[in-house]
Amino acid sequence: MTTDNYTNPFDSDEHPFRVLLNGAGQYSLWPDFAAVPAGWQAVHGPAARAECLDYVERHWQSINPFAGVEVKQ
Repeated sequence: MTTDNYTNPFDSDEHPFRVLLNGAGQYSLWPDFAAVPAGWQAVHGPAARAECLDYVERHWQSINPFAGVEVKQ
């Protein structure tokens, strides 16, 4: 059995995606056919993968998930 032609559905351009957002402000691209996991909410889509990536680039403020979070000492 060969897996040379296998494409992970999370990396496929052939399926619609949703953009998910969690409480820490982190984004995730999620295949539309998969259930949204607990703790995440859909904020865009379903749409083409490229459109979802554009959405994340326009809305993601920082790669640091704690940016803007006040740390109490």
